Amino acid sequence: MRINQMRRIVVHVILSVLCLSAQAQKVSNIRAEQSGQNILVKYSLETTSPCEVSLLLSQDNGVTWGLALKNVSGDVGKNISAGEKTITWKVLEEQNQLVGSKIKFKVISTGKKAMAPTDHEMVFVEGGVVQMGFNAGRAIVKPVYSANVGSFNIGKYEVSQAQWKTTMGNIPNHLGECDQCPIENVSWNEVQEFIVKLNSQSNKNYRLPTEAEWEYAAKGGKNSLGYTYSGSIDIDAVGWYYGNSGFEIHKVGLKLPNELGIHDMSGNVREMCFDLHSGNGQAVGFVMNPNPAVIYRVERGSCYYDMAKTCRPVYGFPLDPNLASKGSGFRLALPVE
Repeated sequence: MRINQMRRIVVHVILSVLCLSAQAQKVSNIRAEQSGQNILVKYSLETTSPCEVSLLLSQDNGVTWGLALKNVSGDVGKNISAGEKTITWKVLEEQNQLVGSKIKFKVISTGKKAMAPTDHEMVFVEGGVVQMGFNAGRAIVKPVYSANVGSFNIGKYEVSQAQWKTTMGNIPNHLGECDQCPIENVSWNEVQEFIVKLNSQSNKNYRLPTEAEWEYAAKGGKNSLGYTYSGSIDIDAVGWYYGNSGFEIHKVGLKLPNELGIHDMSGNVREMCFDLHSGNGQAVGFVMNPNPAVIYRVERGSCYYDMAKTCRPVYGFPLDPNLASKGSGFRLALPVE
């Protein structure tokens, strides 16, 4: 890439910052300059707790922001604290992404305020139609069919260990206490006990989402932009999986949300749905010869030790409701009043 081409990229960065920095509430005073064959993106970060910072790419003049640039170093990634910051972007190593005349960039920060253990923050999902399933290679979700979904509320985050402990009085997971990590190593049947107790305590009517509700919400509902994963074409921007998790579970809400503002619907932990597993491949991505003596349920979303392709919203797995798994958790749904 020639120097004059790099100068044009710097201009794109600056234009993006001037137009979009107001949308990133914790990031301000963003500017870009060339340093040899790299671009330095400098910014000010205001935050009361460390957060995650990403440099995002848009290929359609800022309409969508689906790709987090990876050839970056410095003050980018997890656990970035407040102050004056600098990201070094190795632009020459990412030039294959810089195609067309509608390239823009922006810096964003993501983080979440610590939730009270009893706070189950919900996101309203307006009803609509979701195309369930697809036909491709080993993915045997077939045939593709339409499902009508009524309006509902769904958890913004996966249910955390702190929330489980507040309701149930114990933490049965095997990974050690991490209040803001998703609860896992609980069975579908144990989740039903949790929901009964939670509803008694809260005087509400929480439940697990249906499979159609889950997929519809994961794809962004009526706000869907058709991303490969829940909220992005880049799994690293939105999900913890085999390639970036370090084989560890992570706190909820650290990755970017999807179009509806929902976090972690791709990766971190698989999420249980209410539905029965049909056993014929129509409901889930992998049919693993379920035991005919067991009435299986469905889980979606994949987890921190799964491959990226299974983190797509169309993938799912049969779930023995009696067994707990280190990769299985859940988020709540709530009917619209």
